[in-house]
Amino acid sequence: MRGLALVVALLLSFAVQAAKQSPTPNRFGAIAYERASKSWGVSYDKARARDAELEALRQCGGKRCEVVHKFKNGCAALADGPNAKKPAAASGATRDEAETKALKRCGAGCAALAWGCTR
Repeated sequence: MRGLALVVALLLSFAVQAAKQSPTPNRFGAIAYERASKSWGVSYDKARARDAELEALRQCGGKRCEVVHKFKNGCAALADGPNAKKPAAASGATRDEAETKALKRCGAGCAALAWGCTR
């Protein structure tokens, strides 16, 4: 009985380790935005979070662009509008989910400006 418990414990330990070692590597993305000029940039499928941020800023191009949202292994969207106090960004499993969340956070009169999804 004790031997069986040891075997079960070992098998569970191996299963937990296998689950931790995902065959799919993490992929990172970011959205950068400069509200005054309405400039934006999106990056996705980057191996490192910092690379995603730098690429989004590069694409945005404005002197005052800033990263407004970072995401990993999923999608993100940015929404803004003339009556919004500030732009809103959100993550989701799909583009639709991310856009819906961002629009809800932004409020009436907002529109989706940018989105991105990792693989």
